[in-house]
Amino acid sequence: MGLGSYFRLFHAGWVLAREGAFSVLPAESLPPSMKLGIGLARVVERPSVRKTGRVDRLNAALNKLGPSFVKFGQTLATRPDIVGPQAAADLSGLQDRMPPFDPALVPGILATALGPKAELLTEISEPVAAASIAQVHKAKLRQPGALPKTVAIKMLRPGVSERFHSDTKALYAGAHLAEMFAPSSRRLKPTEVVRTLDHSMRIELDLRLEAAAISELAENIKNDTGFIIPDVQWDQVAQNVLTTTWVDGIPIRDLTAIDAAGIDRKALASKLLQSFLRHAIRDGFFHADMHPGNLFADPKTGDVIAVDFGIMGRISKRERKFLADILFGFITRDYHLVAQRHFDIGYVPKHQSVDDFTLAIRSIGEPLHGRTAADISMAKVLGQLFVITELFDMQTRPELVLLQKSMVLVEGVARNLDPDLDIWTVAEPVVGDWLRREEGPVGRIEEFAGHFSRMSEALGRVPVLIAEAELTLAEHRAMMAKNQPNRFVNSALIAVLAAAFVVLVLAGWRLLTGNF
Repeated sequence: MGLGSYFRLFHAGWVLAREGAFSVLPAESLPPSMKLGIGLARVVERPSVRKTGRVDRLNAALNKLGPSFVKFGQTLATRPDIVGPQAAADLSGLQDRMPPFDPALVPGILATALGPKAELLTEISEPVAAASIAQVHKAKLRQPGALPKTVAIKMLRPGVSERFHSDTKALYAGAHLAEMFAPSSRRLKPTEVVRTLDHSMRIELDLRLEAAAISELAENIKNDTGFIIPDVQWDQVAQNVLTTTWVDGIPIRDLTAIDAAGIDRKALASKLLQSFLRHAIRDGFFHADMHPGNLFADPKTGDVIAVDFGIMGRISKRERKFLADILFGFITRDYHLVAQRHFDIGYVPKHQSVDDFTLAIRSIGEPLHGRTAADISMAKVLGQLFVITELFDMQTRPELVLLQKSMVLVEGVARNLDPDLDIWTVAEPVVGDWLRREEGPVGRIEEFAGHFSRMSEALGRVPVLIAEAELTLAEHRAMMAKNQPNRFVNSALIAVLAAAFVVLVLAGWRLLTGNF
C-alpha cells in the first residue's frame, strides 16, 4: 500500500466527519473508547449538521468517495431504529437513485460487450434505477421466431472497477493502521474482514458471475413459494452487461403504495425474513445485498421480488448449523446452547468461561423475548454487544461477515414493513423444521452418506499409494543390488507403507463414524 492509499483514507475520514456521518451513530450506547472517537470526529462537523441533525449532503459525499462507502450508507439507511428516521430517509437515495451515467454511452457499451446480439435489444429506456456499481434500463428483446420480451438490462458504470480498487486500497490501509496502533482491534481481524469484502466486490464486478448466481438460486428455490427472481437471458450476458426478464413490482419501501394495493405488510415481512433464513440455513447460499432498492412486492400475489444478485453469500454446513442453533437457542431461551455454539465455532476463545458467557447472552436475550420490533432498541442492543465482544475477547469470523451484514439488512427491511414483527415467532418454522430434519432419520442418512463418500474417496487412494510404494521399493532394491543391501532401510520402507495404510483406514473409519 502506497502513501496514496493512506491519503485517500484520511480524506474519506475528513469528508465523512464533515458531512455528519458519525452523528448518526448511537454514541450513547457505545463503549467509552468509541464514544471518544466519535466525539473527536464530530469536532469538524458542519454547523448545519450540528444544528439540525440533517445529513442531507452525506449522500453526495458517499457517492464521491466510491462504491464501497455507498454500500456502508445503504446499510445505515435500512436501520432507522439505530441512526434515526431522518438520517435513514436522507440516506435512502443511495439505494437506487444515484446520478446515472450518460445514456449516450449505452449503445456503444452494448455493442462492445455483446457484438451482433446487441441489435436484438431494442426500445432501450432511460435509466430506471442507478446505484453505485451499475444502472438498469428497460428494453425489448426481439429474438427471431419468438414474441418480443420485456427485459431489464444491467450495465456496470464505466470506470467503476478503478474506483472500487481505490476504495479497497484505502480500506486495507485503514485495517493496517488499526492493527498497528490499536492492538485490541486485532481480535476483530480487520484485514481479513476487508479481504472478504474485497472478494465479494470483485465478484460483483463480473456480471457473468451474477447471472450464474441467479441460475443457482433459481434451482434452490424452484419448489418454494413467496420469493420471486427474474430469469437470465444468457445470450445477452457479458462481463459488464446482464440481461434478465423484467419483473413488475412495488418498491418495498413504498408503504403507501403497498397498502393501496391491498398487500398484507405483515405477511410480506414474514415472507422476506423466512425466505432469507431458508436460503441461508437450508441452502447455504443467499442474497447478501437485500437493501430496499433491490426488493419489491408483487401486487398480484403479495410475494417478495428480489433483483441485483451481484453480492451473494455462501456458508458451509457447519456455519448453517451454527446459525440455526443460535436462532433456535434465542427462540427457546436456551442461552447455554447459544453460548456453547459461540465457543464451538471459535467466536469466543476456549480460555473464557462458557457459564459466564451464557449469563452475558441471557442479558441480551431476555429483554428481547416476547417483544415486537417496535419495542426493541437495536441501538442499545448493539452497544451491549460491543461491550460483550470486548469483555470476552471475541474473535471475528470473516466467512460470516456477509451473513451478519445481510441479517442486519433483512431485519431492518422487515421491521419497516411490520413494526410489530416478532422475529422469533416468524423464524421458528424455518429454523425448527430444518433442525428437526437434520436431527431426524433423513438428516442422519444424508450425514452418513457424506461420511461414507469421503471414506470411499480416502480408501480409493490406497491402491495408488501402494503402487507408488511398491515402485519406490523396487527402485530401492535395484539400487541396493548394485551396492550392498541395507536391511534396515528395507524394513523402514515397509514400515512406512504399513503405517500409511493404517492411517488411511483409520481416517476412513473416523469419517464413517463422524468422530472428527
